[in-house]
Amino acid sequence: MVKKQYLCILLIAALSLSTAFLCGCAKPPTQEIENAEKAIADAKQKEADLYVQDFFARAEDSLKRAKDLVAEKKYKEAKQAAEEAMNLAQQTIPMIEPNKEKMKAETEQMIPEVQGTLDEIKSLVAKAVKKKASINREEIQGSIGKWEVDMVTVKDQLQGGRIRQASDQLVSIRDQLKLQKETLTAVLEQEPAAGK
Repeated sequence: MVKKQYLCILLIAALSLSTAFLCGCAKPPTQEIENAEKAIADAKQKEADLYVQDFFARAEDSLKRAKDLVAEKKYKEAKQAAEEAMNLAQQTIPMIEPNKEKMKAETEQMIPEVQGTLDEIKSLVAKAVKKKASINREEIQGSIGKWEVDMVTVKDQLQGGRIRQASDQLVSIRDQLKLQKETLTAVLEQEPAAGK
């Protein structure tokens, strides 16, 4: 009987110790979250958010998930998410320069294509004016002037190392030019049919 009481006391003590141990270990991963925040801030300062957007966004998502898990008191999962955020942020850093150089090369290659489309639009406008097609000449000429200024801005941004901004602006100009070219081409194709 004494042996049973001793065994029960020993079992209760073991459970108490294990509960205390688990409660003592279950604390928020404050240091891991701080490390992840610092790694993300360092990566952003080096422009990972501009040139390695997918990895950087995943790092930010993992950090957010870690903070959400802390709020839910799921500290083990929060620690893993914070460590993942830090690792992802650190992985972006060596990718920044190669991605930036690649984007710069692609943007520089796109400039002559966009300039050629702009020249085509000027030619289409001249044909439309000559054929007396129904176009808003002043609006189109204003747009052409704006695109020419924007092209100079793109070149200045490339020279100044603002590659992402230059690329984004050039893609926007290209898309606008494509739409304008399609519109002018459609108007010119309709004009002869209307005259018959």
